[in-house]
Amino acid sequence: MEIINKRRSIRKYDNKIIEQEILEKIVRAGMQAPSAINQQPWHFFVIRDRDKLVELSKLTAYSKMLATASACILLVSDKRHVKATSMYSQDMAAATQNVLLEATYLGVGSCWIGIYGRVDRMEKIKKFMELEEFFEPFALVSLGYPENKEDLKFIDRYDVNKVTYEG
Repeated sequence: MEIINKRRSIRKYDNKIIEQEILEKIVRAGMQAPSAINQQPWHFFVIRDRDKLVELSKLTAYSKMLATASACILLVSDKRHVKATSMYSQDMAAATQNVLLEATYLGVGSCWIGIYGRVDRMEKIKKFMELEEFFEPFALVSLGYPENKEDLKFIDRYDVNKVTYEG
């Protein structure tokens, strides 16, 4: 629970580079997500190129933090692996959450930038990244060491009014 409690959307990063082994651990965590009928529809693009990060930061009103991020991960659905069409977006959401939690565990700040479901964003990302037709953008996750280490702290969001116990 500690990692779940500490996870926050971090949008301000220092200039420290994230090590390759840390990035690999984050991607590995994404691939450990549950998946309907084990379809594992994901593919991960790890972007570290500064110019590309800056350009990505301009593509949506919500991706500005990419300009100062050390890296980002573009999670895409590989439609060649989708067997349960009504479930793959849930698989992708679980993979994205795993990425966020592992980043927090490793002391890396992250922020989920929603892409899926917003056709304009999906098309912009697909065009910018020159993705093959079978790749469907799902989410961007910015990554960087937090400018303020205190940002990764517990904030209690429990609300008893949003819970109903039956039986």
